[in-house]
Amino acid sequence: MKITEVECKSALSSSSLPGLDYSLNPYRGCQHNCAYCYAPNVLRLDRQKWGYFIEAKTNIPLILSKELKHKKPGVVGISTVTDPYQPVERKYKLTRYCLEQLLRHDFPVCVQTKSSLIIRDIDLISKFSVAEVMISIATLNDDERQLLEPYSSSIKERLDVLRKYSDAGVKTSIFFGPIYPTIKKEEIPTILDTFTDCRVSEILIDGFNLKPGILENIKESASCDPALYDLFLKNVIENKEYYKALRNEIFKIGKAKNIKIIDAF
Repeated sequence: MKITEVECKSALSSSSLPGLDYSLNPYRGCQHNCAYCYAPNVLRLDRQKWGYFIEAKTNIPLILSKELKHKKPGVVGISTVTDPYQPVERKYKLTRYCLEQLLRHDFPVCVQTKSSLIIRDIDLISKFSVAEVMISIATLNDDERQLLEPYSSSIKERLDVLRKYSDAGVKTSIFFGPIYPTIKKEEIPTILDTFTDCRVSEILIDGFNLKPGILENIKESASCDPALYDLFLKNVIENKEYYKALRNEIFKIGKAKNIKIIDAF
């Protein structure tokens, strides 16, 4: 893993994502190396290099502190194209330092991550007037998670994050996506019960978006489990009704259980 320290010229970027006014990315690149990551496509980077380099924007807390003095208050999404709590954050603490600056001006924040490292900053995040912690969980099968999201936190650790933040009075939510095509419709009630047991406010759902290079990446990552790759081929590409049926079931069960489901399909 090549880690490079760089300086940035700006910290906050305007965001077109629903519910966000700004995006803040303390790092470029991501150590989690998820096989299905769309970020290389968004950033127009070589997918073969993604997951093997990190650029740490070491001056971003200082730049952010200057920008916040004249920026119109709005919801800041942390992060949008890389995980703010990937392992390198343990050393650099750039996400934490940025949170300190945002808290000074009490900008609303929405932090999305797959990492249990976010527990470290519960002391800061719980002090915001408006804050949301969104944890990405695409499957409850941790064996499959280890194949396609090799350096991310376990599913159990992510669920524990949600419980701890909910106990602290912070709004929590789940990004249930991209939903693994190994999930059966019959499993949806159990999955949603597992999520609601963590007292999340809402669940955002999304299917697989196979941007260029992603399917090949999944094939390589799942080389030791050909059946997993076969299900990707079948349910993502061949069976056009798979995600439609899954989506309908999620909304059906969500309505019956009074769970707020947000559609990102």
